[in-house]
Amino acid sequence: MMRKWKIGDVTVTKIVESELSHGLEFLIAPATPEAVLPLKWLQPHFITPEGALIMSFHALIIETPTRRIMVDTCVGNDKPRPVVPFFDRMRLPFLDMMTLAGFPPESIDTVVCTHLHIDHVGWNTMLVDGKWVPTFTKARYLMGRTEFEHWKHEAEHCEPGDSHGELNRLVFGDSIQPVFDAGLVDLVASDHRICDEVRLIPTPGHTPGHVSIHIASKGEAAMITGDMAHHPCQLAHPDWAASFDSDQAQSTRTREEVFAARADDGLLVIGTHWAGATAGRIIRDGAAYRLVV
Repeated sequence: MMRKWKIGDVTVTKIVESELSHGLEFLIAPATPEAVLPLKWLQPHFITPEGALIMSFHALIIETPTRRIMVDTCVGNDKPRPVVPFFDRMRLPFLDMMTLAGFPPESIDTVVCTHLHIDHVGWNTMLVDGKWVPTFTKARYLMGRTEFEHWKHEAEHCEPGDSHGELNRLVFGDSIQPVFDAGLVDLVASDHRICDEVRLIPTPGHTPGHVSIHIASKGEAAMITGDMAHHPCQLAHPDWAASFDSDQAQSTRTREEVFAARADDGLLVIGTHWAGATAGRIIRDGAAYRLVV
């Protein structure tokens, strides 16, 4: 449930909140068992023997010589999420797992949100005495300005009876607004450099301001995907857009561009929702691509 990777002087650690291998048919509609089982390289890490997608919800902690950066903060505990029963008022020992792994909350100095969806911002805050308060009190929370402004507008203009709009309003209200009100948020450009080794890469399509993370140190490099690609099956089919992509045509272009640019170049790709091995290198496979773990 915990993995580590070295990129030069940088270490990336995966801390799992939960994994799911059922009820995901809606996420990438074309990724049926019949469509993914022929992709033998997806087993055993990314699909079940029956061809069901496996998804992981985890945070990735980047340690550089000067920074300790947490990328995405999963779903969080106690959050009311009636539209998504699996996420509704969860009670999981995620912070304990972080601490046991050597990353107590107070040791995190930077939190980066690749985007502001429900499963990437949850542990931004925690419930204390009935109030949502920042979890990582010594950290600066970096959010893309485009992304923040988009979801702020969505939260403020939720139509009555719109269940998904209400979910967006809940997420913004309990996981984003409290850290903003606490003065811990820095709104940054989508190509912002965090430190010498780590910078943001614009990868729009899943959301308007979605970013991925690029890491480089001592001639080695890695990329953290965010939700640019929810599952490795999208390497074989970049045109398989996720149901939650706000602009499916753009998300497809982003995947095609990134995969084409990084195929066979040795870049370590670490998936934000990729289960099991979680990371690997993209190689060309006919007209498309596959992951070598």
